[in-house]
This record gives sequence, C-alpha cells and structure tokens, in this order.
Amino acid sequence: MEDEVDRLVAAWRAERPDLDVQPLHVLSRISRLARHLDRARRAVFAAHDMEPWEFDVLTALRRAGHPYQLSPGQLLRATLVTSGTMTNRIDRLEAAGLVRRHPDPADKRGVQVRLTDRGRTRVDAAFADLLAREHDLLSGLSPSDRETLANLLRTLLAPFDAPPNP
Repeated sequence: MEDEVDRLVAAWRAERPDLDVQPLHVLSRISRLARHLDRARRAVFAAHDMEPWEFDVLTALRRAGHPYQLSPGQLLRATLVTSGTMTNRIDRLEAAGLVRRHPDPADKRGVQVRLTDRGRTRVDAAFADLLAREHDLLSGLSPSDRETLANLLRTLLAPFDAPPNP
C-alpha cells in the first residue's frame, strides 16, 4: 500500500538526496491526518450548527461536571486562547443561550460561566456524533493497533503538554 506521503518522500529523496527526509514518514502523515480529522470534525459540528470554538468551550464546561461551570480563567487554560478572545466567545455563547454568567461566590468581583440546559443538550448531541465519526475513522485499526498508536502519539505529544519549567 502506498500513500501520498510515500510519493512526497520519494520526490524529496530524488531532489535532495543529501537530506534525511525520514521524519516526513511520520510527521507528514500526522499533518495530513490532522487535516482530514479537522474536516470530519467541522462536518459534525456544522450538522449541529456549531463552530469548533463553540464545541471547545462547551465541552470544557461539560467535562467540569455538575454544575458545569468554570471561571473565565479556567476556560482560558482549557482552550488556549487569550482573555479578549474568551470574553468574546462567552458573550456570543451567552447571547445564543448556551451559557450564563453567574457571580462567583468565592470572589465578589469574579464570575463563573455555567452551561445552560440548552448548551448541555447541544454539546452532548455533537459529542456523541463526533465519537461515532471518530470510531469510523479508526475502524481500519485493530483495538491493539489503536492502543499502540495512542501510546506512541502520547510519547510524542507529552513534552509539548508538560507544564513549563520555571
């Protein structure tokens, strides 16, 4: 079986035999797979009238457990965006009736962002459909191969997700 990356690597080896293009075998496949996954996810989100950023914020709240609320700062850390971007996103989600701001009982100046029932229903449905689609995407791998791949990818990703050293 040959894929586009095999053809790309062969072309580079012919054009630049002085370079070790071995990383392309892994990283170009990850990059191409990420693009295909992004398309599949966007299709699922569109079917639920949802943007990827909305899904990110709503799932962060949903994962928090009952009462499905986080501070804006916690949402920033969960979604890796700036505070200005998060404020805009919360405003838009609140206008759509998917979240509500509530005073933070532990900090009179702070707020908590809480998932509404409508937001929970929407994100639960989108998440269930996303998982079904992702199961389909992985159907060509055996359970053992999925576990092996997950472990190898974890090894590559963990250093990027590690907390920074002071």
